[in-house]
Amino acid sequence: MLRGALIEYGTDLIGPIPNVVIFQFNPESLSRVLQVPARPTGATQRETTQAGEKTFEKITFKAHFSAANMLDEDKVLARLFGIGPQLAALEKMVLPSAKLAGLLGAAIDAIAGLAAPPSPPAQPIPRESYPRILFIWGPTRVLPVTIDSMTIAEQEYDFALNPVRAEVDITLSVIAIDQCSDDVLAKGALEYSTIAKEAMAIANLANTAEQIVELIPI
Repeated sequence: MLRGALIEYGTDLIGPIPNVVIFQFNPESLSRVLQVPARPTGATQRETTQAGEKTFEKITFKAHFSAANMLDEDKVLARLFGIGPQLAALEKMVLPSAKLAGLLGAAIDAIAGLAAPPSPPAQPIPRESYPRILFIWGPTRVLPVTIDSMTIAEQEYDFALNPVRAEVDITLSVIAIDQCSDDVLAKGALEYSTIAKEAMAIANLANTAEQIVELIPI
């Protein structure tokens, strides 16, 4: 059985292996919202179609994690940390990719600030510096996404207070990749998924061929 996954990739990762979280149990349901841009006030239908704003997609689901099977199989990591490694890998996907460098820079600035006048507060890290994520859900959906929110509910612990069971609510936004983007992997994934969706829409004609004939008045 295929399983869904979130894959973090980018040049800042250590070595060629990306940060991967394969869903231990596929979510039982997945909610998709296609948000259509609102028509500008006073715009005509023609102006609206030429506005260039794209419909974008949000995806929400609940992922479940449990150490039970891994403990039964006497997995070392499960005995030491429960499902902590899986949760840590997920959390890494919502932190700025240069987090460690930022912390080191803040420490150096703080030391330098002891002998210098206070400087203006640092600007927030831009969204572009966050990890690049692919959401994989079956053979026809490989989507570049950003993680909008993540709520982790730890539900059970072992003797060392490691979480051994948890539910994670995740909200994703599918990224509309600009043709000028240098993110070749994201562009390829989005193009692949778009072609797959268009092919399925065309295939749907085979299902509705007889009904289309019935719609035509004789």
